[in-house]
Formats: sequence, C-alpha cells, structure tokens
Amino acid sequence: MSESPPDTRDRILQAAEEVLRRFGPAKTTVVDVARHLGMSHGNVYRHFPSKAALREAVAERWLATVSRPLARIAASGEPAERRLETWLLALAEAKRRKVHDDPELFATYHVLAADAATAISTHVDELRGQVARIVADGIADGSFNVADPAAAAVAVLTATLDFHHPVHVRAAGGRNREAEARPVIRLVVAGLKAGVI
Repeated sequence: MSESPPDTRDRILQAAEEVLRRFGPAKTTVVDVARHLGMSHGNVYRHFPSKAALREAVAERWLATVSRPLARIAASGEPAERRLETWLLALAEAKRRKVHDDPELFATYHVLAADAATAISTHVDELRGQVARIVADGIADGSFNVADPAAAAVAVLTATLDFHHPVHVRAAGGRNREAEARPVIRLVVAGLKAGVI
C-alpha cells in the first residue's frame, strides 16, 4: 500500500527538523532532507514548492507545539482569572523549556522563525485569540471589567512579553522565572478587574 500524501508530508517535516538540528538552517538544503529520507528532492518539492515553504512549514509545526496545549487551557472550564494565570505561566514555561532543554535547536528555530513571517503572524494571532477568549469569558462572568477582549489580549501579551518572547527567554538562559512572572500576572489581572486595560 502506498503512503498517503499527509503521511509523506509529515515525514518530510520530521526529516527537515532532524537535518536542521544536525546541520543548522544555513547548511540545510532540500536535497539534504530528501537524502535523509531516501527519496528524490523532486518528491519533497511536490509537497513544498520551495526551500522557504519547507522552512515555513517546519516553523509552523514547531510553533504549534506551543499553541496546542495553550488552546486546551483557554477552552477549559476554570474561572477566567485562574485560567489566564495558568495560561500565561504555561506559555512562559513552554518557551523556557525550549531554550533550556535544547538551546541549539531553539537557536535554529529562532533563525527559521525570523524568515517565517506568515507562521509567526498566525501563531501570534492564535495566542491573542486564546487570551481574548479567556478575557471575554471573564467579562461574561463579571470577573473582568473591560470593553474590548481583543484589545485587552494585546495588552496582556505585551505586559508579559519579558517572560515569553524568544529574545527575552533566550537572554535569561532558560532559567525558571515563574517567581518573577507571578507578580506581573497579578498586576495584569488587577488591571482587567479594575477596567484600566
């Protein structure tokens, strides 16, 4: 039985991750990825029309490992205030783990992400949407006193940027900064409750 296209696409992405990990983004080519899989580079191009498209898909897949677990938190039945705190701490921890557990791979993905504008934009929009959902739930249950959940989501993510933006996380060397993040999150939540955001 022949392999279905989605399976081939996933295998190519997995191979691209492995090759990128080994050689870095500057030295990785589509031919390297194809060779790793034992297939022709033409087969890779059938799924990804260019090296840039392959790199964008790899970055998108990597970013999804951050956003998927957060989506479950955003959709949970926890009270909005606690859910927002849990979500922000989980985001910070996900980014910290990526730096701490494998700094070389994180550096590779950081380079990829810099060239993957669409993947980054989609990822940021998804995160904003998740926070906006939590804020909207908080408005609905009377916990938060803001008029625009989308604008509040932008403010929340901006206020906590130091704990989840890759540049800041990398500068902190992947150390656990939860104790520093908690007072900032409490301040953000107080602002949502008071209606100053």
